[in-house]
Amino acid sequence: MQSDIGHNKQSIIKMSWPIFIEVFLQMLVGNVDQFMISQYSQPSVAAVGNGNQIMNIIIILLTVMSTATTILIAQYLGAKNQEKISEVCTVSLLFNGLFGLVSSVLLITFHRQLFAWLQVPAEIMDETSIFFSIIASGIVVQGLYFSFVASFRGYSWMKTTMVVSSVMNILNIFGNWLLIYGFWNIPAMGVAGVAISTTISKCIGLVIIYYIFKKYLGVKISLKYLRPFPWDSLKRILYIGIPSGGETLSYQLSQTTIMKMVNAFGLIVINTKVYVAIVAMFAYIYALAISAAMQIVVGYLIGSNKFDEVGTKVWYTMRISLFVCTGLTVLLYLSSDYVLGIFTTDPEVLKLGKTILFIEIFLEIGRAINIVMVRALQAAGDIKTPVTVGIVCMWSIAVGLSYVLGIVMEMGLVGIWIAMATDECVRAVIFIYRWRSGAWKKRKLIEV
Repeated sequence: MQSDIGHNKQSIIKMSWPIFIEVFLQMLVGNVDQFMISQYSQPSVAAVGNGNQIMNIIIILLTVMSTATTILIAQYLGAKNQEKISEVCTVSLLFNGLFGLVSSVLLITFHRQLFAWLQVPAEIMDETSIFFSIIASGIVVQGLYFSFVASFRGYSWMKTTMVVSSVMNILNIFGNWLLIYGFWNIPAMGVAGVAISTTISKCIGLVIIYYIFKKYLGVKISLKYLRPFPWDSLKRILYIGIPSGGETLSYQLSQTTIMKMVNAFGLIVINTKVYVAIVAMFAYIYALAISAAMQIVVGYLIGSNKFDEVGTKVWYTMRISLFVCTGLTVLLYLSSDYVLGIFTTDPEVLKLGKTILFIEIFLEIGRAINIVMVRALQAAGDIKTPVTVGIVCMWSIAVGLSYVLGIVMEMGLVGIWIAMATDECVRAVIFIYRWRSGAWKKRKLIEV
C-alpha cells in the first residue's frame, strides 16, 4: 500500500493514469468489436450495438458492486484493519460470482423477449441473438474479474490491472481478426466470431489476475471468512452497491428505453447513435478514471478521519474533469467528419453525427460533474442521494423529454440528445448543491 495516498493532490493524478488506461482498454473491447465488425457488415454493427446495450447493464451493475468493495477496502486500509479486508474480498467474490451465474442463465433464456421489447429490426434479430447468447455466457467470468480488480484498486495497485487489461485487449483484437473474417482453415464467423473472441480473452484475463492476486497482493481468500457467514460485510457491500447500482441501473434502463425510440428511426439513425456513443466515450473516459482515483483517496481519508482534506480533493478533481471532458468534446465536434469517417462514409450519418456532437458538448459538461460528484458522495457514505436524484431526473427528463422532443415533436435523434444533455446538466446542479451542504460529513461506512 502506498503510504502517501491522499497526502497531496498529485497523488490523484498519479493514480488516475493507470486507471484511465485500464478503463480505456476495457471499453475498447466493445468498441473494437463494433469497429472491426463495421468493416465486415453495417447491419452487424446494429446487432452488436443492441446486444451490448443489454450487456452494459449487467457489466455496470457488476462494476458498481465491485466499487463498493474498493471503497470498503480503502476505508479499512485507512483504519489499518487487514482481517476485514480479507473478509470483504471473499464476500465480494462470492456475491459477484453468484450474481454473474444467475444473470447468465436468465439472459440466455429470455434474451429474445428483451430484444423484441427493444424493437430490434427483424433483419438483425438472428445476428443479435447469436452475439448476445455467447457474450452472456461469460458474465460470471466478468463478475469474478471485477472483484479482483476492485481489490487491487483498493490497494492502489493500478498498474497491475492496467497490464492485465492490455493483455486482454491484444488477445481480443487478434481473436477478432482471426474469427470475424476467417483465416487459414477457420471460416468467417461474423458476429459469432466477435463474441467468442471477447469471451475467451476475458477468461484468460481472469486466470492472469487471479494468479497475480494470489501470489503478490497478500489478501487471503478463504472459506473461514464465510463461517459463520459475515452478514455485516455483505450488508456494507449491499448498502453501497444496491443504491449505487440502482443509480447506474436506472441510467442504463433509461438508455435502453431511449434506444427503443432510436430503433424506430431505422438503421441510419441506429448506427449514428452507436458511432457517436463510441466517439463520446473518449471525451469522458478520463473523468471516469480520475474520479475513481479520487474515490479511493476519499475513502482512505475518511477511514483515517481526515475529513478536512476531503473537500479539497473533490473540487480539485472536478476542475480537471470539466476541463478534459469539455475540451475533448469540442475537438471531436470540430473534427467530426474525420472521426466518424473511421466507421462510415455514409453522408447522412456524417451530417447527423456532427449535429449530435455539437449537443454532446453541453451533455459532457453535465456528465463531467456528475461522474465526480456521484463517486465522491458514494465514497463519503452519502449513498441514497445519487440514486434518488438519478431515478427522478433520468426518467422524467432523459426519457420523458426524449419522447416529447424526439417522437412527438419529430426532432428525431437531435431531440433525444437535447433531452439527455438537459438531464445531465440538471443532475449536475443538484449534486453540487448537495456536496456544498456538507451532509456527507455525517456518514461513515465502517465501524470505528
